[in-house]
Amino acid sequence: MQWIIFMLLLFISSMEMLTQNRWKKQVSAGLLENCTGCVLCSEDNGCITCHHRLFLLIWRDGIRQFGVCVHTCPPGYFGVRGLEVNRCTKCRSPSCESCFSRDFCMKCKDKFYLHKGQCFRQCPPSTTAQPGTRECQETCEPGPWSEWSACTHESRTCGCKWGVETRVREVSGAAPEEGAACPALLETRKCRMRKHCPGEKTEPKTKGKKRQKKPKTEPEAGT
Repeated sequence: MQWIIFMLLLFISSMEMLTQNRWKKQVSAGLLENCTGCVLCSEDNGCITCHHRLFLLIWRDGIRQFGVCVHTCPPGYFGVRGLEVNRCTKCRSPSCESCFSRDFCMKCKDKFYLHKGQCFRQCPPSTTAQPGTRECQETCEPGPWSEWSACTHESRTCGCKWGVETRVREVSGAAPEEGAACPALLETRKCRMRKHCPGEKTEPKTKGKKRQKKPKTEPEAGT
C-alpha cells in the first residue's frame, strides 16, 4: 500500500516538473521575441540595454517592470539619449500625448488644449481655443481709436486731389505675445485734399488759342 502511494506521489511530481518545463520553454520563446534589439536581456525583466539608436522603454505593472527596445517612444513618452543607454521617459501630465521634456507638453490628448507646454480642459483667460490645432491662442484687447490724421499724399498735405488719412489704437495692458489674435490696430480711408497749396501761383485757364492777326501790308508804289 505504501509502495502504491509512493508511486502515485512520484507520478504527480513528474507531471508538475513536465508542466513547469513546458511553461519555461514558452516563456523563453516569448522572451526571445521581446528581446529584439537588446544587448542585455533578463528572463524576468526583459531588455536591460539596447543597441545603438534604439530606446529602452520600461513598462511597469505594479512592482514589476519589463523592458523592451523601440525605435520611437510611444505616446505619452519622450526620448532621452544618454552615453550608456537611450531611454523613453514618461511625460509628467497624464493628459499629454507627446512632450519635449518631462514637464513641457507639445501635444495634448483629446478634449484638452495646449497652452505654454501645459494641457487644459478649458483655455485660460485672455486666450481662445483653436479647434484645428487644439491650442490656446493669446488674445489682446485694443484701446479706443485715435483721431484721424491729416490727409496726405506722398507726405504732402496739398497739391493733389485725393489722399489718405489714418487712425490707430493701442493694446491695453501688457504687450501681446507673438502670434496673438489681435483685431485691426490701424485703419486708413480715402480723403480729399486741397488741390492748390497756399501761395502757389496758378495759370489762368484759357478756353482755346486766340487767332493771330495777320500784319497789314502797305500798297506798292505805282499802283
